[in-house]
Amino acid sequence: MPENRLPGVMAPWPLFLPSLLLFVAVLVVPLGLTGVLSFNAFDGMRGIQTTYTWANYLEIFSDGYYHEIFLRTGGLALGVTVLCVLLGVPETLILARMRAPWRGMFLIVILGPLLISVVVRSLGWSILLGNSGPVNTVLQALGIVDEPIRFLFSTLGVVIAMTHVFLPFMVIAVWSALQKLDPQVEHAGRSLGASRWTSFLRVVFPQLLPGVLSGSIIVFALAASAFATPSIIGGRRVKVVATVTYDEFLNSLNWPLGASIAVLLLVANIVIILGCNRLVERRFKQVFS
Repeated sequence: MPENRLPGVMAPWPLFLPSLLLFVAVLVVPLGLTGVLSFNAFDGMRGIQTTYTWANYLEIFSDGYYHEIFLRTGGLALGVTVLCVLLGVPETLILARMRAPWRGMFLIVILGPLLISVVVRSLGWSILLGNSGPVNTVLQALGIVDEPIRFLFSTLGVVIAMTHVFLPFMVIAVWSALQKLDPQVEHAGRSLGASRWTSFLRVVFPQLLPGVLSGSIIVFALAASAFATPSIIGGRRVKVVATVTYDEFLNSLNWPLGASIAVLLLVANIVIILGCNRLVERRFKQVFS
């Protein structure tokens, strides 16, 4: 028996083996099969072929249509992430400074939408953002606009709806980091002569940065792969990678091409998230060191 193991204590690997097997079964195996499918040849008359080829990836990289789709998806995800940071961080700070029972009530209001299906929330936004919906009605009644703004089937409408859908994830991430923050640290900074804004930037925000980064990664990944909200709010006018993949699988029945698009989306997500995470962490280390 090894000296560093107590008598009667199991080795650690049997404890995490069930979760590891579940992870492999529900994630690794489907992704692996999708990756293999992406290399299958496809014929419009005979369907999926048993031969393997790079033609699906070459078609995506050489066609400007797919370039536009990926750029639009990345821009939408980035815009939603920035809006969630700008809205979620102040919202969480205000929420943390509330007293009971208001804090609990507003926390339920913010996180309550997570209990509702994203399809239902997107359908609700389609009603709110319609030409005759409440948003345009209020804007016209206040004299802000003379005619209805076209929110539906536009990038603006998709960004608004997706920001509402993913904002609770940012609030949860920042809230978790905020719970570890000692309020006395901010007071100590103020007592040493720092202004409220300087104290926030130099003392509070660096400690919230892990939560902001975690929330940004979650929001960006979810927004980049979102399907329900872009398809309901954007319709056929605002195509994103997820809706194009859906069309290839169920409309064109070109499963290998759809699998190739899905694999590239996954790879792009991983590269962008890891790159931005390292860049931001390095930049803030230089600023706050």
